[in-house]
Amino acid sequence: MDVIKVKANSRTAAVAGAIAGVMREHKHADIQAIGAGAVNQAVKALVLAKGYLAEDGIPIVCIPEFVDVEIDGKVRTAIKLVIDPKE
Repeated sequence: MDVIKVKANSRTAAVAGAIAGVMREHKHADIQAIGAGAVNQAVKALVLAKGYLAEDGIPIVCIPEFVDVEIDGKVRTAIKLVIDPKE
């Protein structure tokens, strides 16, 4: 399963739909964002996806973590949002 990568100019609704779709299919999703704008869009999309999934009876939890990623030979710190069903 691929990581959902979010940019500062990502459409919130599109990302939310991707999160909800991945959660319905795989019961797990990873979202990755680098920078304040991207993290903002990712969190807003997560809130929307939470609503979409709640309509289907799928409550979720989010665990944020730091992750190092290599871009153009340089290591950058990203925020990774790990989404799982609420137990």
